[in-house]
Amino acid sequence: MAGDRPSPPATAPGTPRRLPPGQRRVRGWPVSHYGPVPKFRPDRWNLRVHGATASGEESLWSFDDLPDLPHVTVVADLHCATGITSTDHEWFGIPATLLLELVPPAPEVTHVMAWAEYGFGANLRLADFAAERTLLATHHDGELLTAEHGFPLRLVVPHLFGYKSPKWLRGIEYMTADRRGFWEERGYHNLADPWKEQRYSHQEQPGDGPPL
Repeated sequence: MAGDRPSPPATAPGTPRRLPPGQRRVRGWPVSHYGPVPKFRPDRWNLRVHGATASGEESLWSFDDLPDLPHVTVVADLHCATGITSTDHEWFGIPATLLLELVPPAPEVTHVMAWAEYGFGANLRLADFAAERTLLATHHDGELLTAEHGFPLRLVVPHLFGYKSPKWLRGIEYMTADRRGFWEERGYHNLADPWKEQRYSHQEQPGDGPPL
């Protein structure tokens, strides 16, 4: 699907992993986020899909509903726009395509906003959200996500820079026009393809995003 550009694997054992240009590999999984780690309150938590849905109605899932949804495993790298890449993350979670099936968007939808705690948002083209490896992760390497890494739910969009994969996910809004999210309003590239080195807004070309 358009927009899905997973990291190419090494071609043979012992061959150095190919990283996006300007990236360097780091060991482990560095913690990076803006603001404090939110406190999880299961009785108040839900995932909301809203906006320009085909039915005109929103849908909600509670924390207890999540295990009943189909899950998949995706192994992928995580690229940070600051220049570091951590590799071979095993994500387990709900495929984004399932949400699109359960709550179809209206035909005119072109983008989504992924909403997280504290009103944080990351905008995505619909094609990026609908990519085969995009998922709403509940687990990492066989364990529940830690609070620092996004428990109870984190959007993972492996083919884009990490700021398009917000932690502490709370909602998906279907949009009929693009608008910038938190980091995109603060100087980061609206599209965020690491293989094209789309790091900062000053690199944008006409059509890459709405005006700042």
